Amino acid sequence: MTMQAHPNSTPETQVPLQILLFVDQRPVSREQIRQIRDFLKDRSAECPFELEVIDVGEQPYLAEHYRLVATPTLIKLRPEPRQVLTGSDLIAQLKNWWSRWQRSIEDLTETPPHSETSASSVGHSTELIKLSDEIFQLKRENEDLQAQLHFKDQIISMLAHDLRNPLTAASIAIETLEIAHKKKDGQPSRLTPEMTANLLKHGRSQIRTIDRMITDILQAARGTSAELHIHPEKLELGALCQDVIWDLSDRIQAKQQHLETDIPSDLPIVYADAERVRQVIVNILDNAIKYTPNGGTIQVSILHRTTQKVQVSIQDTGPGVPLENRDRIFEDHYRLQRDVGQEGYGIGLSLCQRIVRAHYGQIWVDSVANQGSCFHFTLPVFRQ
Repeated sequence: MTMQAHPNSTPETQVPLQILLFVDQRPVSREQIRQIRDFLKDRSAECPFELEVIDVGEQPYLAEHYRLVATPTLIKLRPEPRQVLTGSDLIAQLKNWWSRWQRSIEDLTETPPHSETSASSVGHSTELIKLSDEIFQLKRENEDLQAQLHFKDQIISMLAHDLRNPLTAASIAIETLEIAHKKKDGQPSRLTPEMTANLLKHGRSQIRTIDRMITDILQAARGTSAELHIHPEKLELGALCQDVIWDLSDRIQAKQQHLETDIPSDLPIVYADAERVRQVIVNILDNAIKYTPNGGTIQVSILHRTTQKVQVSIQDTGPGVPLENRDRIFEDHYRLQRDVGQEGYGIGLSLCQRIVRAHYGQIWVDSVANQGSCFHFTLPVFRQ
């Protein structure tokens, strides 16, 4: 509400003294507000002024705009400079400053007519502040949408490139088996049982690679806010880890890498989602193979760390992760500068972190530059 004390003013006339009074609905504030009103009412004959009372509960944008730290707060808008009075002794402050404000008004004869803020424009200011906030929010949303569109464009282009290799390898394995199967009766097949088994193994491995890539991409497309569903059950972690190693053994052999394992036979059963945990192991081991040079060493170990946790560690002898990037590598779409030319989407480790955290576990990396990295993650032990 607005309280005016300027008998001869017109709508076009600017009142020299313009005041905002910010109030709230607390009972303790009511007496202080009444005293302020009574004081100003008694001074209405001395000096023309315009007072606008603003409830911070009804117009929080204005409270934010004027950066209020307490209520009641009295703000002198005009004449400039702006002045803020607040505190338990607000009445005493107002009485002290009133005579000075009167003198400043008397000297206000050469002020340009439209240079100050009018209290009557507070409503417009509120709308402008709201509009500014909405524009800012729309800009943020637009930036997020643009980033998502750019990322999906990258996904499409890289998908065409990255899927080609495993698709080609799987196709060659299947076509070779098909040709051998179609040999006419009486003609010996060139494929030995061992070669046939290897081709089947290779084909299954490549198909699993494709499936993992598609799963990761779909998970990334849903965004970080998407709920990650897990279905935990009793799981033999050692057997699962050995199965993943077997699936990726062709890649390890192709780079003549040495694989060392320390997987105890007496590991406790964990309580986890088998397919999700497979994603984590495959992603980390896949990175270890990718970054370990030809002839390098990869170590996979599982440790019964505590009575409640089992820890998996996968160590490589690659270039390592710079200290300043060790936290960021688990962020969505984050890629190290060295990885710009590498296959992948920068979503693997982020997805790993989400999966491990969904199991109430932890994931982290230890690394030394030019000496390799060791990724660790924990899973809960199954409790009867």
